[in-house]
Amino acid sequence: MATADARRTKFVLDEDRIPRAWYNIAADLPVPAAPPLHPGTGQPLGPADLAPLFPMALILQEVSQDREVAIPEAVRDAYRLYRPSPLFRAHRLEAALGTPAHIYYKYEGTSPAGSHKPNTAIPQAYYNKQEGVARLATETGAGQWGSSLAFAGALFGLEVKVYQVRASYDQKPYRRMLMESYGAQVVPSPSPDTSYGRRVLEETPDTPGSLGIAITEAVEDAVMREDTKYALGSVLNHVLLHQTVIGLESIEQMAMAGEEPDVIIGCAGGGSNFAGMAFPWVGRQLRGEGKYRIIAAEPEAAPSLTRGVFTYDFGDTGRMTPLVKMHTLGSQFIPEPIHAGGLRYHGMAPMVSHVKELGLIEAQSVHQVACFDAGVLFARNEGILPAPESTHAIKVAIDEALAAKESGESRVILFNLSGHGHFDLASYERYLAGGLEDYEYPAEKVATALADLPTVG
Repeated sequence: MATADARRTKFVLDEDRIPRAWYNIAADLPVPAAPPLHPGTGQPLGPADLAPLFPMALILQEVSQDREVAIPEAVRDAYRLYRPSPLFRAHRLEAALGTPAHIYYKYEGTSPAGSHKPNTAIPQAYYNKQEGVARLATETGAGQWGSSLAFAGALFGLEVKVYQVRASYDQKPYRRMLMESYGAQVVPSPSPDTSYGRRVLEETPDTPGSLGIAITEAVEDAVMREDTKYALGSVLNHVLLHQTVIGLESIEQMAMAGEEPDVIIGCAGGGSNFAGMAFPWVGRQLRGEGKYRIIAAEPEAAPSLTRGVFTYDFGDTGRMTPLVKMHTLGSQFIPEPIHAGGLRYHGMAPMVSHVKELGLIEAQSVHQVACFDAGVLFARNEGILPAPESTHAIKVAIDEALAAKESGESRVILFNLSGHGHFDLASYERYLAGGLEDYEYPAEKVATALADLPTVG
Protein backbone atom coordinates (compact mmCIF):
# COMPACT_ATOMS: atom_id res chain seq x y z
CA MET A 1 0.00 0.00 0.00
CA ALA A 2 1.10 3.62 -0.45
CA THR A 3 0.31 6.38 2.02
CA ALA A 4 0.99 10.09 1.53
CA ASP A 5 1.42 13.00 3.90
CA ALA A 6 2.77 16.54 3.65
CA ARG A 7 6.37 15.38 3.69
CA ARG A 8 6.74 12.37 1.45
CA THR A 9 5.14 9.32 -0.08
CA LYS A 10 5.77 6.04 1.72
CA PHE A 11 5.69 2.59 0.13
CA VAL A 12 5.28 -0.23 2.65
CA LEU A 13 5.21 -3.99 2.04
CA ASP A 14 3.28 -6.36 4.27
CA GLU A 15 5.21 -8.84 6.42
CA ASP A 16 4.39 -11.70 4.08
CA ARG A 17 6.44 -9.89 1.41
CA ILE A 18 9.72 -10.37 3.29
CA PRO A 19 11.86 -12.22 0.72
CA ARG A 20 11.92 -16.00 1.07
CA ALA A 21 15.32 -16.28 -0.59
CA TRP A 22 18.45 -14.13 -0.85
CA TYR A 23 19.74 -13.27 -4.33
CA ASN A 24 23.18 -14.59 -5.31
CA ILE A 25 24.73 -12.50 -8.09
CA ALA A 26 27.34 -15.19 -8.79
CA ALA A 27 24.72 -17.12 -10.75
CA ASP A 28 24.28 -14.33 -13.31
CA LEU A 29 27.83 -13.04 -13.78
CA PRO A 30 29.34 -13.47 -17.26
CA VAL A 31 32.79 -14.07 -15.70
CA PRO A 32 33.26 -15.70 -12.29
CA ALA A 33 35.09 -13.84 -9.54
CA ALA A 34 38.62 -14.90 -8.61
CA PRO A 35 38.75 -17.41 -5.72
CA PRO A 36 40.12 -16.54 -2.28
CA LEU A 37 43.58 -17.95 -1.58
CA HIS A 38 45.15 -19.54 1.50
CA PRO A 39 47.43 -16.95 3.16
CA GLY A 40 50.15 -19.55 3.65
CA THR A 41 50.10 -21.71 0.52
CA GLY A 42 48.64 -19.26 -1.99
CA GLN A 43 46.30 -22.00 -3.21
CA PRO A 44 42.51 -21.64 -3.57
CA LEU A 45 40.72 -22.10 -0.28
CA GLY A 46 38.70 -25.20 0.48
CA PRO A 47 35.88 -25.51 3.04
CA ALA A 48 38.24 -27.03 5.60
CA ASP A 49 40.44 -23.92 5.48
CA LEU A 50 37.53 -21.72 6.54
CA ALA A 51 36.10 -24.09 9.17
CA PRO A 52 38.07 -22.55 12.09
CA LEU A 53 36.37 -19.21 11.37
CA PHE A 54 32.85 -19.92 10.11
CA PRO A 55 30.07 -22.51 10.45
CA MET A 56 29.72 -24.79 7.43
CA ALA A 57 26.38 -23.29 6.36
CA LEU A 58 28.04 -19.90 5.81
CA ILE A 59 31.04 -21.48 4.09
CA LEU A 60 28.70 -23.15 1.61
CA GLN A 61 26.93 -19.84 1.00
CA GLU A 62 30.31 -18.20 0.41
CA VAL A 63 30.96 -20.45 -2.60
CA SER A 64 27.38 -21.02 -3.76
CA GLN A 65 26.48 -20.57 -7.44
CA ASP A 66 22.72 -20.87 -6.86
CA ARG A 67 20.72 -17.80 -7.89
CA GLU A 68 18.46 -18.13 -4.85
CA VAL A 69 19.46 -19.20 -1.33
CA ALA A 70 16.50 -19.97 0.91
CA ILE A 71 16.08 -17.85 4.04
CA PRO A 72 15.35 -20.04 7.10
CA GLU A 73 11.97 -19.39 8.70
CA ALA A 74 13.64 -18.60 12.03
CA VAL A 75 15.58 -15.82 10.28
CA ARG A 76 12.47 -14.51 8.48
CA ASP A 77 10.68 -14.51 11.83
CA ALA A 78 13.44 -12.35 13.33
CA TYR A 79 13.37 -10.10 10.27
CA ARG A 80 9.72 -9.39 11.12
CA LEU A 81 10.94 -7.24 14.01
CA TYR A 82 11.75 -4.53 11.45
CA ARG A 83 11.30 -5.80 7.87
CA PRO A 84 10.17 -5.04 5.26
CA SER A 85 11.77 -1.61 5.55
CA PRO A 86 9.99 1.38 3.99
CA LEU A 87 10.69 3.14 0.70
CA PHE A 88 10.07 6.91 0.55
CA ARG A 89 9.65 9.45 -2.24
CA ALA A 90 11.59 12.53 -1.08
CA HIS A 91 9.17 15.24 -2.27
CA ARG A 92 10.47 17.91 0.11
CA LEU A 93 14.10 17.33 -0.85
CA GLU A 94 13.12 17.51 -4.52
CA ALA A 95 11.39 20.84 -3.89
CA ALA A 96 14.36 22.22 -1.95
CA LEU A 97 16.66 21.34 -4.84
CA GLY A 98 14.24 22.60 -7.47
CA THR A 99 14.91 19.49 -9.49
CA PRO A 100 12.65 17.67 -11.94
CA ALA A 101 14.22 14.42 -10.73
CA HIS A 102 12.21 11.98 -8.63
CA ILE A 103 14.22 10.90 -5.59
CA TYR A 104 13.45 7.70 -3.68
CA TYR A 105 15.26 6.23 -0.69
CA LYS A 106 15.11 2.86 0.97
CA TYR A 107 15.37 3.45 4.74
CA GLU A 108 17.25 0.79 6.71
CA GLY A 109 17.38 2.82 9.93
CA THR A 110 14.16 1.21 11.21
CA SER A 111 16.04 -1.86 12.49
CA PRO A 112 16.69 -2.23 16.25
CA ALA A 113 20.34 -1.35 15.71
CA GLY A 114 19.47 1.59 13.47
CA SER A 115 21.12 0.33 10.29
CA HIS A 116 21.13 -2.40 7.62
CA LYS A 117 23.59 -4.58 9.54
CA PRO A 118 21.04 -6.88 11.28
CA ASN A 119 20.17 -8.24 7.83
CA THR A 120 23.32 -10.37 8.03
CA ALA A 121 23.91 -10.41 11.80
CA ILE A 122 20.69 -12.36 12.35
CA PRO A 123 21.44 -15.19 9.89
CA GLN A 124 25.07 -15.37 11.01
CA ALA A 125 24.01 -15.78 14.64
CA TYR A 126 21.35 -18.31 13.60
CA TYR A 127 23.73 -20.53 11.62
CA ASN A 128 26.37 -20.44 14.36
CA LYS A 129 23.79 -21.39 16.98
CA GLN A 130 22.58 -24.27 14.77
CA GLU A 131 26.11 -25.68 14.69
CA GLY A 132 26.67 -25.45 18.43
CA VAL A 133 28.84 -22.34 18.58
CA ALA A 134 28.68 -20.56 21.95
CA ARG A 135 30.60 -17.35 21.29
CA LEU A 136 31.29 -14.92 18.43
CA ALA A 137 34.18 -12.50 17.99
CA THR A 138 33.97 -9.55 15.65
CA GLU A 139 35.21 -6.05 14.87
CA THR A 140 33.24 -2.86 14.29
CA GLY A 141 34.06 0.50 12.78
CA ALA A 142 31.26 2.98 13.36
CA GLY A 143 29.49 0.58 15.70
CA GLN A 144 26.50 -0.37 13.54
CA TRP A 145 27.83 -3.86 12.91
CA GLY A 146 28.86 -4.44 16.52
CA SER A 147 25.43 -3.27 17.70
CA SER A 148 23.74 -5.57 15.21
CA LEU A 149 25.73 -8.67 16.11
CA ALA A 150 25.21 -7.94 19.81
CA PHE A 151 21.47 -7.74 19.14
CA ALA A 152 21.51 -10.97 17.10
CA GLY A 153 23.56 -12.69 19.78
CA ALA A 154 20.92 -11.76 22.32
CA LEU A 155 18.20 -13.22 20.06
CA PHE A 156 19.94 -16.58 19.76
CA GLY A 157 21.72 -16.83 23.11
CA LEU A 158 25.32 -16.29 21.96
CA GLU A 159 28.13 -14.52 23.80
CA VAL A 160 29.63 -11.70 21.68
CA LYS A 161 33.05 -10.00 21.93
CA VAL A 162 33.46 -6.80 19.90
CA TYR A 163 36.75 -5.10 19.00
CA GLN A 164 35.69 -1.52 18.24
CA VAL A 165 38.10 0.67 16.27
CA ARG A 166 39.69 3.10 18.73
CA ALA A 167 38.70 6.26 16.78
CA SER A 168 35.07 5.12 16.78
CA TYR A 169 35.21 3.90 20.39
CA ASP A 170 36.24 7.43 21.42
CA GLN A 171 33.89 9.31 19.06
CA LYS A 172 30.77 7.21 19.65
CA PRO A 173 30.46 6.02 23.26
CA TYR A 174 26.71 5.50 22.93
CA ARG A 175 27.28 2.79 20.33
CA ARG A 176 29.38 0.96 22.90
CA MET A 177 26.63 1.40 25.47
CA LEU A 178 24.07 -0.05 23.06
CA MET A 179 26.28 -3.08 22.41
CA GLU A 180 26.76 -3.61 26.12
CA SER A 181 23.02 -3.22 26.70
CA TYR A 182 22.49 -6.12 24.29
CA GLY A 183 25.00 -8.13 26.35
CA ALA A 184 28.21 -7.83 24.31
CA GLN A 185 31.70 -7.23 25.71
CA VAL A 186 33.34 -4.27 23.92
CA VAL A 187 37.01 -3.23 23.92
CA PRO A 188 38.82 -0.53 21.93
CA SER A 189 41.05 -1.81 19.13
CA PRO A 190 43.97 -2.18 19.20
CA SER A 191 43.52 -3.79 22.59
CA PRO A 192 45.69 -5.57 25.15
CA ASP A 193 43.44 -8.64 24.79
CA THR A 194 45.27 -10.11 21.79
CA SER A 195 48.93 -10.59 20.92
CA TYR A 196 48.53 -8.54 17.75
CA GLY A 197 46.77 -5.72 19.61
CA ARG A 198 49.55 -5.59 22.19
CA ARG A 199 52.16 -5.42 19.42
CA VAL A 200 50.39 -2.51 17.68
CA LEU A 201 50.02 -0.62 20.97
CA GLU A 202 53.69 -1.10 21.72
CA GLU A 203 54.72 0.22 18.29
CA THR A 204 52.14 3.03 17.97
CA PRO A 205 50.43 3.70 21.31
CA ASP A 206 48.50 6.70 19.95
CA THR A 207 47.08 4.92 16.87
CA PRO A 208 43.42 5.65 16.03
CA GLY A 209 43.09 2.00 14.97
CA SER A 210 41.47 0.73 11.79
CA LEU A 211 39.08 -1.95 10.63
CA GLY A 212 42.08 -3.89 9.34
CA ILE A 213 43.63 -3.98 12.82
CA ALA A 214 40.33 -4.82 14.51
CA ILE A 215 39.70 -7.66 12.05
CA THR A 216 43.07 -9.19 12.92
CA GLU A 217 42.22 -9.05 16.62
CA ALA A 218 38.82 -10.66 16.14
CA VAL A 219 40.24 -13.41 13.92
CA GLU A 220 42.99 -14.13 16.45
CA ASP A 221 40.38 -14.30 19.20
CA ALA A 222 38.31 -16.79 17.20
CA VAL A 223 41.13 -19.14 16.25
CA MET A 224 42.48 -19.24 19.81
CA ARG A 225 39.22 -20.52 21.34
CA GLU A 226 37.36 -23.72 20.47
CA ASP A 227 33.98 -22.28 21.48
CA THR A 228 34.30 -19.22 19.24
CA LYS A 229 33.73 -18.39 15.58
CA TYR A 230 34.40 -15.17 13.72
CA ALA A 231 31.58 -12.98 12.36
CA LEU A 232 32.17 -10.34 9.69
CA GLY A 233 29.80 -7.49 8.85
CA SER A 234 30.91 -6.80 5.29
CA VAL A 235 33.24 -7.83 2.43
CA LEU A 236 32.57 -11.58 2.14
CA ASN A 237 30.08 -13.13 -0.30
CA HIS A 238 27.74 -14.57 2.32
CA VAL A 239 27.44 -11.15 3.99
CA LEU A 240 26.58 -9.43 0.72
CA LEU A 241 24.14 -12.26 -0.03
CA HIS A 242 22.17 -11.65 3.19
CA GLN A 243 21.94 -7.92 2.47
CA THR A 244 20.12 -8.45 -0.84
CA VAL A 245 16.82 -8.33 1.04
CA ILE A 246 17.24 -4.55 0.64
CA GLY A 247 17.37 -4.56 -3.13
CA LEU A 248 14.77 -7.30 -3.51
CA GLU A 249 12.25 -5.32 -1.47
CA SER A 250 13.11 -2.11 -3.31
CA ILE A 251 12.36 -3.70 -6.68
CA GLU A 252 8.86 -4.54 -5.50
CA GLN A 253 8.40 -1.12 -3.90
CA MET A 254 9.53 0.78 -6.99
CA ALA A 255 6.94 -1.23 -8.93
CA MET A 256 4.35 0.00 -6.39
CA ALA A 257 5.52 3.55 -7.13
CA GLY A 258 5.06 2.90 -10.84
CA GLU A 259 8.62 3.95 -11.71
CA GLU A 260 11.95 2.40 -12.70
CA PRO A 261 15.15 3.97 -11.36
CA ASP A 262 17.62 5.48 -13.80
CA VAL A 263 20.31 5.84 -11.13
CA ILE A 264 20.89 3.62 -8.06
CA ILE A 265 23.29 4.75 -5.33
CA GLY A 266 24.75 3.33 -2.12
CA CYS A 267 27.62 4.32 0.14
CA ALA A 268 30.56 1.91 0.06
CA GLY A 269 33.22 1.06 2.62
CA GLY A 270 33.44 -2.71 2.75
CA GLY A 271 30.52 -3.07 0.35
CA SER A 272 27.65 -4.68 2.24
CA ASN A 273 24.87 -2.07 2.09
CA PHE A 274 25.87 -1.07 -1.43
CA ALA A 275 25.74 -4.67 -2.66
CA GLY A 276 22.53 -5.29 -0.75
CA MET A 277 20.80 -2.51 -2.68
CA ALA A 278 22.64 -2.81 -5.99
CA PHE A 279 23.10 -6.52 -6.70
CA PRO A 280 19.44 -7.43 -7.29
CA TRP A 281 19.25 -4.51 -9.74
CA VAL A 282 22.53 -5.56 -11.39
CA GLY A 283 21.00 -9.03 -11.74
CA ARG A 284 17.99 -7.57 -13.54
CA GLN A 285 20.34 -5.78 -15.90
CA LEU A 286 22.39 -8.93 -16.55
CA ARG A 287 19.20 -10.82 -17.37
CA GLY A 288 18.02 -8.09 -19.77
CA GLU A 289 15.20 -6.90 -17.50
CA GLY A 290 16.36 -3.27 -17.12
CA LYS A 291 19.18 -0.79 -17.61
CA TYR A 292 20.59 1.37 -14.81
CA ARG A 293 23.51 3.54 -13.74
CA ILE A 294 24.69 2.14 -10.42
CA ILE A 295 27.06 4.26 -8.33
CA ALA A 296 29.11 3.39 -5.25
CA ALA A 297 29.84 6.49 -3.12
CA GLU A 298 33.01 6.22 -1.05
CA PRO A 299 35.10 8.58 1.13
CA GLU A 300 37.94 10.55 -0.43
CA ALA A 301 40.05 9.58 2.61
CA ALA A 302 39.78 5.86 1.75
CA PRO A 303 38.90 5.63 -1.97
CA SER A 304 39.55 1.96 -2.66
CA LEU A 305 37.23 1.69 -5.69
CA THR A 306 38.28 4.93 -7.36
CA ARG A 307 42.02 4.86 -6.64
CA GLY A 308 42.86 1.41 -5.32
CA VAL A 309 44.62 -1.39 -7.15
CA PHE A 310 42.62 -4.47 -8.20
CA THR A 311 44.77 -7.30 -6.92
CA TYR A 312 45.10 -9.96 -4.26
CA ASP A 313 45.56 -8.56 -0.76
CA PHE A 314 44.87 -9.39 2.86
CA GLY A 315 41.59 -8.23 4.36
CA ASP A 316 43.30 -7.38 7.66
CA THR A 317 46.38 -5.51 8.78
CA GLY A 318 47.89 -8.46 10.65
CA ARG A 319 47.69 -10.70 7.56
CA MET A 320 45.76 -13.52 9.16
CA THR A 321 42.81 -13.56 6.73
CA PRO A 322 42.68 -15.26 3.33
CA LEU A 323 43.99 -13.40 0.29
CA VAL A 324 41.13 -11.98 -1.78
CA LYS A 325 41.19 -10.17 -5.11
CA MET A 326 39.76 -6.73 -4.51
CA HIS A 327 40.30 -3.03 -4.97
CA THR A 328 42.75 -2.20 -2.21
CA LEU A 329 44.84 0.66 -0.85
CA GLY A 330 47.13 -1.86 0.84
CA SER A 331 46.38 -3.80 4.00
CA GLN A 332 48.93 -1.72 5.95
CA PHE A 333 47.15 1.55 5.10
CA ILE A 334 45.47 3.22 8.09
CA PRO A 335 42.79 5.68 6.89
CA GLU A 336 42.41 9.07 8.53
CA PRO A 337 39.85 9.17 11.40
CA ILE A 338 36.87 10.39 9.37
CA HIS A 339 33.52 10.34 11.13
CA ALA A 340 32.06 7.79 8.72
CA GLY A 341 33.85 5.06 10.65
CA GLY A 342 32.08 2.28 8.78
CA LEU A 343 33.81 3.41 5.57
CA ARG A 344 37.36 3.51 7.01
CA TYR A 345 38.57 0.36 5.30
CA HIS A 346 41.53 -0.23 3.01
CA GLY A 347 39.73 -2.61 0.64
CA MET A 348 36.42 -3.32 -1.04
CA ALA A 349 34.37 -6.51 -1.12
CA PRO A 350 35.81 -8.85 -3.78
CA MET A 351 32.43 -9.29 -5.45
CA VAL A 352 31.80 -5.52 -5.58
CA SER A 353 35.32 -5.05 -6.94
CA HIS A 354 34.73 -7.74 -9.56
CA VAL A 355 31.43 -6.21 -10.65
CA LYS A 356 33.16 -2.84 -11.07
CA GLU A 357 35.91 -4.44 -13.15
CA LEU A 358 33.19 -5.85 -15.41
CA GLY A 359 31.87 -2.31 -15.93
CA LEU A 360 28.52 -3.02 -14.29
CA ILE A 361 28.87 -0.28 -11.66
CA GLU A 362 30.80 2.98 -11.25
CA ALA A 363 32.29 4.72 -8.23
CA GLN A 364 32.70 8.28 -6.94
CA SER A 365 34.69 9.54 -3.95
CA VAL A 366 33.49 12.50 -1.86
CA HIS A 367 34.82 14.59 1.04
CA GLN A 368 33.21 14.37 4.47
CA VAL A 369 32.29 18.08 4.86
CA ALA A 370 30.30 18.03 1.62
CA CYS A 371 28.66 14.82 2.82
CA PHE A 372 27.61 16.42 6.11
CA ASP A 373 26.29 19.41 4.12
CA ALA A 374 24.12 16.97 2.18
CA GLY A 375 23.11 15.08 5.33
CA VAL A 376 21.91 18.24 7.11
CA LEU A 377 20.02 19.41 4.02
CA PHE A 378 18.36 16.00 3.87
CA ALA A 379 17.48 16.05 7.59
CA ARG A 380 15.96 19.53 7.40
CA ASN A 381 13.70 18.48 4.55
CA GLU A 382 12.99 14.78 5.11
CA GLY A 383 13.19 14.70 8.91
CA ILE A 384 15.65 11.80 9.20
CA LEU A 385 19.18 12.47 10.49
CA PRO A 386 21.36 10.14 8.41
CA ALA A 387 24.39 8.21 9.58
CA PRO A 388 27.66 9.78 8.37
CA GLU A 389 28.18 6.77 6.11
CA SER A 390 24.78 7.27 4.48
CA THR A 391 25.50 10.94 3.77
CA HIS A 392 27.92 9.81 1.05
CA ALA A 393 25.02 8.27 -0.87
CA ILE A 394 22.88 11.36 -0.21
CA LYS A 395 25.64 13.66 -1.56
CA VAL A 396 25.88 11.73 -4.82
CA ALA A 397 22.07 11.53 -5.09
CA ILE A 398 21.82 15.32 -4.69
CA ASP A 399 24.52 15.80 -7.33
CA GLU A 400 22.51 13.61 -9.70
CA ALA A 401 19.33 15.56 -8.96
CA LEU A 402 21.09 18.89 -9.60
CA ALA A 403 22.51 17.54 -12.86
CA ALA A 404 18.95 16.69 -13.92
CA LYS A 405 17.93 20.26 -12.99
CA GLU A 406 20.72 21.73 -15.10
CA SER A 407 19.91 19.57 -18.12
CA GLY A 408 16.15 19.82 -17.65
CA GLU A 409 15.78 16.08 -18.05
CA SER A 410 13.63 13.74 -16.00
CA ARG A 411 15.56 11.29 -13.87
CA VAL A 412 14.50 8.72 -11.26
CA ILE A 413 17.06 8.35 -8.48
CA LEU A 414 17.04 5.58 -5.87
CA PHE A 415 19.50 5.43 -2.99
CA ASN A 416 19.95 3.36 0.12
CA LEU A 417 19.71 5.31 3.38
CA SER A 418 21.61 2.66 5.28
CA GLY A 419 21.09 3.98 8.82
CA HIS A 420 20.21 6.88 11.10
CA GLY A 421 22.70 9.17 12.82
CA HIS A 422 21.27 9.26 16.32
CA PHE A 423 24.49 7.82 17.75
CA ASP A 424 26.60 10.19 15.66
CA LEU A 425 25.49 13.48 17.20
CA ALA A 426 29.04 14.30 18.34
CA SER A 427 30.03 14.23 14.66
CA TYR A 428 27.18 16.57 13.78
CA GLU A 429 28.08 18.82 16.72
CA ARG A 430 31.59 19.17 15.33
CA TYR A 431 30.24 19.85 11.85
CA LEU A 432 27.75 22.48 13.06
CA ALA A 433 30.53 24.20 15.03
CA GLY A 434 32.66 24.38 11.89
CA GLY A 435 35.26 22.03 13.28
CA LEU A 436 34.94 19.20 10.78
CA GLU A 437 37.84 18.90 8.34
CA ASP A 438 38.42 17.20 5.02
CA TYR A 439 41.31 14.82 4.54
CA GLU A 440 43.06 14.82 1.19
CA TYR A 441 43.86 11.56 -0.53
CA PRO A 442 47.01 10.35 1.26
CA ALA A 443 48.95 9.39 -1.87
CA GLU A 444 52.29 8.81 -0.13
CA LYS A 445 50.80 6.65 2.62
CA VAL A 446 48.89 4.58 0.07
CA ALA A 447 52.00 4.18 -2.11
CA THR A 448 53.90 2.89 0.92
CA ALA A 449 51.13 0.41 1.74
CA LEU A 450 50.81 -0.77 -1.88
CA ALA A 451 54.57 -1.37 -2.05
CA ASP A 452 53.99 -4.05 0.59
CA LEU A 453 51.35 -6.02 -1.31
CA PRO A 454 51.72 -9.80 -1.10
CA THR A 455 53.23 -11.64 -4.05
CA VAL A 456 50.75 -14.01 -5.66
CA GLY A 457 51.71 -16.37 -8.46
